[in-house]
Amino acid sequence: MLRSLRLLAGAFAALILSGQALAAPVDTGHLTAELVPAARGIAPGQSITVALRQDIDKGWHTYWRNPGDSGDYTKIAWTLPPGWSAGEFSWPAPHRLPIGPLVNYGYEGEVLLPLTLTAPANARAGETIKLSAAVAFLVCAEICVPEDAVLTLDLPVVAAPAPADPKWGPVIARTLAAIPRSAGLTAAFEAGKLAIVGAPLKGADMAGAYFYPYSGKALDHAKPQTIERGPEGLTLTLAMREPAPETLDGVLAVGGRTYEVAAAPGPAPPGASGLGPPPARLAPTGPDLGLVGAALFALLGGLILNLMPCVFPVLAMKAASLAGHGADTGAARKQALAFGAGVLATFLALAAGLIALQAAGSAVGWGFQLQSPPVVAVLALLMLAVALNLSGVFEVAGSVQNVGSGLASRGGVAGAFFTGALAVVVAAPCTAPFMGPALGWALTQSPVAALSIFLALGVGFAAPFVAVAFVPGLLARLPRPGPWMDVFRKALAFPMYAAAGWLVWVLTLQAGEGALALILAAAVVVALAAWLAGIAQRRAALPQAIAAGALAILAIGAALGFRYPEPAVAGATAAADVPYEPYSPERLAAARAEGKTVFVNYTAAWCVSCQVNERVALSTKSVAEAMARNDVVYLKADWTRRDAVIAAELESFGRAGVPLYLVYGKDGGPPKILPALLTDRVVVRALDAAA
Repeated sequence: MLRSLRLLAGAFAALILSGQALAAPVDTGHLTAELVPAARGIAPGQSITVALRQDIDKGWHTYWRNPGDSGDYTKIAWTLPPGWSAGEFSWPAPHRLPIGPLVNYGYEGEVLLPLTLTAPANARAGETIKLSAAVAFLVCAEICVPEDAVLTLDLPVVAAPAPADPKWGPVIARTLAAIPRSAGLTAAFEAGKLAIVGAPLKGADMAGAYFYPYSGKALDHAKPQTIERGPEGLTLTLAMREPAPETLDGVLAVGGRTYEVAAAPGPAPPGASGLGPPPARLAPTGPDLGLVGAALFALLGGLILNLMPCVFPVLAMKAASLAGHGADTGAARKQALAFGAGVLATFLALAAGLIALQAAGSAVGWGFQLQSPPVVAVLALLMLAVALNLSGVFEVAGSVQNVGSGLASRGGVAGAFFTGALAVVVAAPCTAPFMGPALGWALTQSPVAALSIFLALGVGFAAPFVAVAFVPGLLARLPRPGPWMDVFRKALAFPMYAAAGWLVWVLTLQAGEGALALILAAAVVVALAAWLAGIAQRRAALPQAIAAGALAILAIGAALGFRYPEPAVAGATAAADVPYEPYSPERLAAARAEGKTVFVNYTAAWCVSCQVNERVALSTKSVAEAMARNDVVYLKADWTRRDAVIAAELESFGRAGVPLYLVYGKDGGPPKILPALLTDRVVVRALDAAA
């Protein structure tokens, strides 16, 4: 009996562990090391991130890529099957380790060193590959001890890209997001002074700023670095060694953030110190906006957001509602105020959720709710329900859409509030002009300042409809109530059906075709629930009402509870004849090192502005010819699902969401940021100028 139980337990454990990557931690004496994967498997031809994790004993440390005045960095040598390859470490920013008269750079506690592992295209799905690496550490306290470990990782080969490892995937994502990267900073050094300017440094807290050089021979590490703040950046006085280096590359730590810096010999760029007048700027961007400037940008962005295509169906319903009141200005004003309250409450709720998620370490930005497949699925069902309501299949008590004075007289204020909330939800895929810099600034400030900016955005968004109700001349110009309103109401159902279909398309891009059957089945259940609700309303039939509610709950519960698979890797072809490659910081760095012109498109399937730009500008013949003529490397950073690396890149350019378009020239300088709304002429001119 006992033997049978052991066999059963062993079989159960094997079932649990099958299909997962397994690693064996090794205690080297003063640290525990292991290889941990970001994903639960790897597909043929795919690259995933694997990290060397070190859990270092208290009081001991290991070293960065430049150990400083003494020490040695961690080394790894792989034993891989034929065709497999592993890249170099991506090094997190270190901290200073003063030891007597010396200063070293390294890590204490837990540290992950990520790298890219690539499987060959002929890897066989279904087998498990045993990867092995010999790692050499120098672990130091008052004494230093060389320690070694041979680490192994059993990694399943799967047919399609595997989901993130539930334990290590989020940890590695946070590590990658914190890796120092170029943020468009311009730097130069001369006579012992390193001058750095750029948008991320405007308004940053310079206290404690420090430069970690990549080369161990460039600086006297033990000498202090003095800071001089300028309007555009800062200047550090460094103890440089002779002879002076040809280039001075490294990591700048400032204001709680780290940036990769590449400095060339030459005079300081304007604005790096407090001497002389600050250079003229065309427009405030990023952290330089200030509270008043950011609030003004948000107000203008909210006004323009009313003109974006994603909010047309909901706003058309609101316009019809106001027209339905005719001369009853009192009712119109109540509903306009309720609509505005719904807008403001939803903007603030989304902002609070966004701030809370970022404070918890999640890499999210504007439109974050549409990066979740369950949320997209529920929104698709909600749009379908609204469309069925507009088509007359059933009526919502109090009239969610408030179309017609008769319906508005039965509690239309609540419906107006809900309409305002719905308008904000469907506006999330859009980023209007002026919104990007304002939201990017807001999410680098305190919660109170950030909420103030979102409040200004909501005021701008709600202002036109509130103003119509409170200006008699404007309200009088709206059409009078009549039979046309019922026809108009039913016509408005079709944009909502289109919105539901679009969200289903977004869901399939996020979760693959496996989610399509579920959402279509849930849609049929919602339609059946709406039909039963309509019967119950017309006949006052309780059983049908109960059945309708139960079916609606069942459909929404299925959409929320379904385990959505990871999407397959997208093909590297944009619309028309404009080929692209998936974005990665490593590919961007490699293309720039080759002296290529690079166009980076930060986009998402749920971003309506992005999709419009794809079709009217980026997929045109003139842009394709410009890219071919100038040998442009086109990289697409797809943010349809959450990606900590892309979120960090957006944040480094003062943006909280997509779209963002960057053009890197062959000269190696900072990128040119293109407008949020593109034309093919704008893109062609930028590419020609960069080349």
